[in-house]
Amino acid sequence: MIDTTHVLAGPFAAFQLATLGADVIKVEDPNDPDQARSQGPDRAMNGVGMGTAFLGQGGNKSSVAIDLKTPEGKEAMLRLIDTADVFIENYRPGAFEALGLGYEDLRARNPGLVYCSLSAFGATGPRSELRGYDNIIQAFSGFMAMTGDDPDKPFKCGAPIMDYAAGTTTAYAITAALLQRARNGGIGNFVDVSMLDVAMMFATSHVASYFWNGKVPAPKGNTYAFATIGMYHASDAPMMVSASNLKQQARLWRLLGREDMVKQDNNQRLDAHDAESAVLQTAFLGNTAAYWEDRLQEHGIPCARIRDLGEALSDAQTLARPVLHRFDGADGTPEGMTTTLAGFRMLEDGPSLERAPQKLGAQTDKILSEIGYSSDEIAHLRTGGVIAG
Repeated sequence: MIDTTHVLAGPFAAFQLATLGADVIKVEDPNDPDQARSQGPDRAMNGVGMGTAFLGQGGNKSSVAIDLKTPEGKEAMLRLIDTADVFIENYRPGAFEALGLGYEDLRARNPGLVYCSLSAFGATGPRSELRGYDNIIQAFSGFMAMTGDDPDKPFKCGAPIMDYAAGTTTAYAITAALLQRARNGGIGNFVDVSMLDVAMMFATSHVASYFWNGKVPAPKGNTYAFATIGMYHASDAPMMVSASNLKQQARLWRLLGREDMVKQDNNQRLDAHDAESAVLQTAFLGNTAAYWEDRLQEHGIPCARIRDLGEALSDAQTLARPVLHRFDGADGTPEGMTTTLAGFRMLEDGPSLERAPQKLGAQTDKILSEIGYSSDEIAHLRTGGVIAG
């Protein structure tokens, strides 16, 4: 798999496939490498191109630094493509076509190639050439307008959710294209992923409601249609409660000693929202968030004290799962560098990380030699500034 992506969404897609065994070669411009390399809280690491934004999703990849804008660099890329199953890029639509590295160009050399293009607005449509990042898509898609509790103060999600949603969708789409190729005699495909399309998919319930009743979702903060779902303050901290269905709401009211508040259908719950909310606000102030979390969960009612990221990462449940991977200073990564691995596990094999994120161009010579370049040719390319590493 040839990965020419940068920032977060594209590299995350390639990273997810790399954890599942894909042989990923990350190709960067030696003069303008992935900007994620210079992003993170440690300025010294940023300065050497090993920022945490890059480290977090750079594992299991080989690094090659080639200037694709040069004839020699383009030729090296084409020779790499001859050996590849997948090519992925996330630049503005048309950028790789201008280099002679578009889908039609590469398919002519490698008919079995799965070519994936990930962009802000997709490869078609009147806005296809517009640039965008996570925050732009959050703004454009309507997500920010329905997040928060004040229409005049829209909020973006604290994490770059659109980047990672698009990255996950891209990995899924590439996997589907490879499966399709295996079934259709080895013919490749073009995969067009739009971050805006992904945002629409991640708002499916809201989209369906809008087309049914024509009402734009208003920002509702931490409140829900049913009062027994939402954020409430305990005596010491806020928490989320989710007595979602009729059985759960009945259990909640009985636990609180309020049999009279139990409703028989959801319309009754909708009509009694304000009254129920007032009762719950008072009741939950009577004890700590930890108490309520334990008590409600014991009775089959989902509840969670609102934790910060540090608490969540150090929780015994997180640590008991294989979602985190620690590099322990291998291959130049800082001591204790930890990243996420995958949101699932398998009984047999499954996601794993064996190689730490690499410095820019660390495998350039090795990869070029594997596709037929002699040591003299590699030295010539380096002298001419075509490659680095």
